[in-house]
Amino acid sequence: MTEIKSLTFDELKGQLAALGEKPFRAGQVFKWLHQGVGSFDEMTDLSKALRQKLAENFVLTAPQAVRRQVSQLDGTMKYLWELQGGDCVESVLMRYKHGNTACVSTQVGCRMGCAFCASGLFGLKRNLSAGEILDQILFMQKDSGENIHNIVLMGTGEPLDNYENVLKFLHIVSCEQGINIGQRHISLSTSGLADKIETLAQEKLQITLSISLHAPDNESRSKMMPVNKSFPIERLLEATGRYFDITGRRVSYEYAMARGVSDRPWQAEQLAKLLRGRPAHVNLIPLNPVKESALQPSTRESVRRFQEILERHGIAATVRRRLGPDIDAACGQLRRRNIEEGGQKT
Repeated sequence: MTEIKSLTFDELKGQLAALGEKPFRAGQVFKWLHQGVGSFDEMTDLSKALRQKLAENFVLTAPQAVRRQVSQLDGTMKYLWELQGGDCVESVLMRYKHGNTACVSTQVGCRMGCAFCASGLFGLKRNLSAGEILDQILFMQKDSGENIHNIVLMGTGEPLDNYENVLKFLHIVSCEQGINIGQRHISLSTSGLADKIETLAQEKLQITLSISLHAPDNESRSKMMPVNKSFPIERLLEATGRYFDITGRRVSYEYAMARGVSDRPWQAEQLAKLLRGRPAHVNLIPLNPVKESALQPSTRESVRRFQEILERHGIAATVRRRLGPDIDAACGQLRRRNIEEGGQKT
């Protein structure tokens, strides 16, 4: 059966029409879906006959929070959701002055194999559907009682490795008949699949594209990110240049500060040279330690010096505030612990 939350509003309207329902019913059903209902019976302004028809023709997903952690330092909330079939994914609710931001996963596991990330420790199991990505937003809102204003596709998985489902999610979550989170409030982070970046550019979305760069030279980056062997920095920057030319949207570059690996002054100089003349912004990210990785966070002084070098060359750079360090808020760590404790098979 069709997973109903993976349907766009127009698709839902068409499927309900095929079942003999009037067009206005799609608006009612779509609204209920985006309130995070757990069953069709919760749609109380629909007739019992229609609710039965929906149950007979559609699957309604509703993840269960098997773990929920709240940071005592900054109120960050981390969830481990169990999906239908038993797979688990993580998402994080972060509180900022400008509103609540949700970091969501797009795959169960990941095949990118980045050295600093726990997401890919057990490889890729499967892609999430558009509805399963959406569910993370809906059920975090429902559980926390707070609205989400911004979304980052920066949890477990490589979004552009799940291209079709992620694209559909972006259209559904920004639909005015649903929760209507504007695309300018959504950031998609990719490890650098240059071909998919160029395909995404043709959609002319208003989202922010964030590139996980993490090193300015191919030798260093290939050690940290195996994807660089397929799409080296020169090819990646060619793709981001085309992305800006087509969309007019400035590209952000994520840069993890790893002690003695990516935080050396010459690397700041080289990064500035790479990005000179490009409409770009650099987010310097204090590394979250992962026990399986030898990489360690840079010192505060190293991060400050790196930022100063970039700014001296006219490159906009900010240091991302580290949230939820007491609850392992980095990608993949809660799922890893659950697997190690026997809560989920790999």
